[in-house]
Amino acid sequence: MSHHLQPAESAITQDDAFLENAIAKANLPALLMSIVHITGDSSLLRGPLRPGPAVFGGETGDFNDDEVAQIHSLALEALKTYRDGGCKLPSPPNNDTILEMMSYAVGTEVPDAYVPMMLEELALDGKDARDLGWDDSVSDRDKQAFSVLVIGAGMSGLLAAIRLEDAGIPYTVIEKNDAVGGTWLENKYPGCRVDVGNHFYCYSFEPNHDWSEYFSQQAELQEYFERCGTRYGVRDKIRFGTEVISARFDEENSTWEVRLRSRDGGEEVLRVNVLISAVGQLNRPKIPAIEGLETFSGPAFHSAEFDPDIDLAGKRVAVVGTGASALQMVPELAKTAAQLYVFQRSPGWMLPNAKYHTQVCDEVKWLMKHVPFYARWNRFLIFWPGSDGLWPSLKVDPDWPHPERSVNAMNEAMRVGFIQYMETQVGDDAELLAKVTPSYPPFGKRILQDNGSWLQALTRDNVELVSDAVARMTENAVVAEDGTEYPVDVVIFATGFHANKFLWPMEIVGRDGIKLNEKWGDDPAAYLGITVPSFPNLFCLYGPGTNLAHAGSIIFHSECQVRYIMGCIKAMLETKASSMECKQDVHDEYNQRLDECVAQMVWSHPGMDSWYKNSKGRVTILSPWLLVDYWGWTKEPKLADFDFTSN
Repeated sequence: MSHHLQPAESAITQDDAFLENAIAKANLPALLMSIVHITGDSSLLRGPLRPGPAVFGGETGDFNDDEVAQIHSLALEALKTYRDGGCKLPSPPNNDTILEMMSYAVGTEVPDAYVPMMLEELALDGKDARDLGWDDSVSDRDKQAFSVLVIGAGMSGLLAAIRLEDAGIPYTVIEKNDAVGGTWLENKYPGCRVDVGNHFYCYSFEPNHDWSEYFSQQAELQEYFERCGTRYGVRDKIRFGTEVISARFDEENSTWEVRLRSRDGGEEVLRVNVLISAVGQLNRPKIPAIEGLETFSGPAFHSAEFDPDIDLAGKRVAVVGTGASALQMVPELAKTAAQLYVFQRSPGWMLPNAKYHTQVCDEVKWLMKHVPFYARWNRFLIFWPGSDGLWPSLKVDPDWPHPERSVNAMNEAMRVGFIQYMETQVGDDAELLAKVTPSYPPFGKRILQDNGSWLQALTRDNVELVSDAVARMTENAVVAEDGTEYPVDVVIFATGFHANKFLWPMEIVGRDGIKLNEKWGDDPAAYLGITVPSFPNLFCLYGPGTNLAHAGSIIFHSECQVRYIMGCIKAMLETKASSMECKQDVHDEYNQRLDECVAQMVWSHPGMDSWYKNSKGRVTILSPWLLVDYWGWTKEPKLADFDFTSN
């Protein structure tokens, strides 16, 4: 396929009773936006029916029973007229109306800078605007003489492959596993699921209206990426069971020499024009150095290396860590383990999310597939409150009088709400409430999501939350810092990843023999998180400073980065350049701005110890930017930011 189109909604043929039943399950702001599209009447946006501010997950928002009935009646009449008139739509809303619709839908003013980004993200014209649309300026012969190697076939690597396939540029994807999916292939612990609403956590050009849950589990996500790999014809370009050992830039020929090792130990070298790293940040498990770990007689493994065949029923199990993986895993393990000890270094803030384990009903799937623009506005209602709409609450107010507990008034309101939620979950157990209440501001560490399952699991008779750190292990026990021994049969480490070691353990050697791991050390940095001086023709996906802690979908970020990289490749081919290298001053100025912005965000809060920070306390992992800003900077490369050479 050379060009992707958002699939058009299917025609409506169902009877009135069916429509009425489906409408009753709709997200109301998304439904109201569909009514505007179907009727062409935007006066609704200025009438008495007004959604309240959108909340995380795109909930249906602040309508009383009479208003709900009015909306359902309006929608039924609009859909009947649309159906009976042959499913024809009036002229689409203009950009001013789209902006008015966005602000109306989320119950707050959306700046007009979002219109072009959201028109693209929602594909309201049915076109994939992120496909560069290669014209005749580059011949097929020039393309065929060019080659790209992509490291990794997870979400980002697969996306890069799809765009390269579209462009007709030869490429090879190297994947250490036996299937695509990356983190969604490797993490098979019980309860593993995505933390971003699934109707946003999917490629913009390949929406899935058949997700079985609003926050899908691992197997369904991996299946989605498998399906994409097959549908877009990239699977046969992926070499599975193969690792990249090293890559060296040959300055004389402006090519990368990439050393590969297959599972049987055989090695070979591929020579390519461009190297794209899509290895991710969270894929090399980190197990803490615990005294006596090697003496433990039972199974001890990382959550990312969970063996689904291991039977934990009736066993005494220790889970070390209380981050996102533990929050998902513990409620499942608690159902079968005889005794479960959960070791918590520091508690995490939880976002109440009633939909976290909820199935998507058939009526909602039908609405997604049939009601014009419903699915696309539903995507916006997940996007806004979970990313740029949330951003102001994470920015430090220097005049805020309670910096030890929150960073601004919005952040404080979140704190109060989160604590009230926890109080409803733990009842009168004051000791447990004290243990699970963080001392730092909300969102200072990765926010966790809960529909009640985590705190309810902690109140079970067979579960104990241990707020002392692990001091050591013996042959059959975990010993806490206070000296208490906890006899266990199995230990599971939910202790995160080597997130700061980008492209590790590969050796990447650029110009003048400079090694990337030595240049970066514990302080990685890249221009836009994508490109690094002294490393021509090397591009990173999900590189330094690009992880999203204000809840946006990392797929959105990857689509921005892949389009930028494709723009770089196009520029090289059009200008007949053999290499392009980011200028040092451009790189340094960007990272200075990034550091200044990060310093004003909650993650840099003093006294905060998190995996976002390196050994010096610098936040190297996260993007502090509004998504709309990053989208604008990565729409196309500024050629003046690079030095080009021609061989």
